[in-house]
Amino acid sequence: MSQVHALSDDQVGQELRKMTAFIKQEAEEKAREIQIKADEEFAIEKSKLVRQETDAIDSAYAKKFKQAQMSQQITRSTMANKTRLRVLGARQELLDEIFEAASAQLGQATHDLGRYKDILRDLILEGFYAMNEPELVIRARQADYDAVREAAGWASAEYKHKTDKDVRATIDAENPVPEGSAGGIIIVGGNGKIDIDNTFEARLTLLKDSALPAMRKALFGENPNRKFFD
Repeated sequence: MSQVHALSDDQVGQELRKMTAFIKQEAEEKAREIQIKADEEFAIEKSKLVRQETDAIDSAYAKKFKQAQMSQQITRSTMANKTRLRVLGARQELLDEIFEAASAQLGQATHDLGRYKDILRDLILEGFYAMNEPELVIRARQADYDAVREAAGWASAEYKHKTDKDVRATIDAENPVPEGSAGGIIIVGGNGKIDIDNTFEARLTLLKDSALPAMRKALFGENPNRKFFD
């Protein structure tokens, strides 16, 4: 029969020290595990917070950058439009000055009577061709009646030669072209219902409309934005 020996005080002390050392080691290892896990979680959370803040900063910067770009585009567009309008305004002023100068010089063509008769003949002949009627009425300034009669005779002969048709033109003394006009004539046909205004003022207006694109091109060059041409 085995005997159970009681532990001595030294043995008890050794066992207690072993148990204490084991418990301490377990506690230290557990503490290290907890610390490592805490550090990992902290690093993850820190990285998450940094990423969130970075994303927020990037988003705010991108928004401000986009707003700045839009503001710059609006400013550039506004300035470009203002500049374009100024240029167009300056060009129109120049064209207006050219036509005003031409208008002021219209009457000079009547100073040379021989040349003026040639002009009247061409204007009357043009009206004859356009109307293509045997009886027409011519309106003119009273001061031009003699020159108009002579020019109408030449034009009638030329019309007869070219078309083999007769045309008789009479001056409408009751409705003269105002003396303030620079010159020219008005051809009336269709029993008084149709007229062709070949006064100098009307011809200049017609020229202003028809020649304007060519004048713009000559003065300012080609317009790269223009898609249609006369």
